[in-house]
Amino acid sequence: MDYEPKSAIVTGSAQGIGKAIAVKLAERGLNIVVSDILYDEAKKTAMEIEQSGVKALAVKTDVSNAQDVKALVDTTKEAFGSVDVLVNNAGITRDNLSMRLSESDWDLVLAVNLKGSFLCAQAASKIMMKQKYGRIVNISSVSGILGTAGQANYASSKAGVIALTKALARELAGRNITVNAIAPGFIVTEMTDKLADNVKEEYITQIPLGRAGTPLDVANVVDFLISPAASYVTGIVISVSGGMVM
Repeated sequence: MDYEPKSAIVTGSAQGIGKAIAVKLAERGLNIVVSDILYDEAKKTAMEIEQSGVKALAVKTDVSNAQDVKALVDTTKEAFGSVDVLVNNAGITRDNLSMRLSESDWDLVLAVNLKGSFLCAQAASKIMMKQKYGRIVNISSVSGILGTAGQANYASSKAGVIALTKALARELAGRNITVNAIAPGFIVTEMTDKLADNVKEEYITQIPLGRAGTPLDVANVVDFLISPAASYVTGIVISVSGGMVM
């Protein structure tokens, strides 16, 4: 219980929610690995993070590729001596109504969002088990709880992330590794900025708190879940959705 975490891997952290999480954990004093398929953006984020006084690396990673994931975890261990925190944030969408959804778009979303979370957790937990310490936070979605029309692939992948979280939490608890999930609702990011104004307004009407969330709203909950204050919390899903899910 006295173990002081030194490093965190945040996948999909070149921008958006992942970047906010990486910055927040850097403020806690953790060295950060910015993992993303967008390598140039990841390098810029890593440079920004280093200004806070910690070390940061950018690692180009396709989380659906087991070799990439192994290289990511090995690089983290070599650079920082441990793999203490993993935040599985990398995710994509390929929206369409089910009757029009292509098999390739189904496979791609499941591969990145669900398989990617599994591969990263599998690789990181091997090191965490030897350390007898680890914190894993999986970023799911309210779509994985409620289901969303036009997102059968995305909703299924995010529901799978919730089930994966619970299974891993049971498997790893004996080694002082906690595994939790966050289900964000409508969060203002580069992705949601592309939506039409009327679509954004429709989402807001479904939120009891009456506003969209920010990446920092999600990052703050990640910060709690990896902190000593949450050492007795594992296998749960926290909805960060302004009340969309209660």
